[in-house]
Amino acid sequence: MLALAWMTNLYNFMDGTDGLAGGMAVIGFGAYGLAAWANAPALSMTCMAIVGAAIGFLAFNFPPAKVFMGDAGSIPLGFLAGALGILGWREGIWPVWFPILVFSPFIVDATVTLWRRLLRGERVWQAHRQHCYQRLILAGWSRRRLVLVAWALMAAAAVTALFARSASSALQAGALFVWLVIYMGAWMMIERRHD
Repeated sequence: MLALAWMTNLYNFMDGTDGLAGGMAVIGFGAYGLAAWANAPALSMTCMAIVGAAIGFLAFNFPPAKVFMGDAGSIPLGFLAGALGILGWREGIWPVWFPILVFSPFIVDATVTLWRRLLRGERVWQAHRQHCYQRLILAGWSRRRLVLVAWALMAAAAVTALFARSASSALQAGALFVWLVIYMGAWMMIERRHD
């Protein structure tokens, strides 16, 4: 329940710039749909329906956006990302790490940002501009550049998860380690750029 609540909230936290949350929905639920295609067609079609809705939304949300998602869109998407991820794991469709890696661009940014703010003694319930995507915008990145780079990162994580889910335990562990290194390197780069 805690993981589901956090996923619901962090998706809302990450809906802070044009195209970001919609792109994560297309790529994340698309990965779920592909992974479930053979063994769970109902789950797969549910995920693909979400993808279709997100693509329609992105037509108006790509920078510069004409329509914004808001809490009414981001909170249900976060809940569905968590709930369907747990469902797929419990049904044996994918390993427990699969939804975590698929949605890792959002999970890592939101979770590490929260921990940094907690360790600094900040009031974590107050609005801030310390997420990685916010810091890159403050450093001069355009919203269009940011969202295209973010989509590439999301797609790479999702493709890795799709290929690794049926691999040996050693290869799965190796893939997760590579992504840990990627995120650590990206975070250090953003820290240097922001300073």
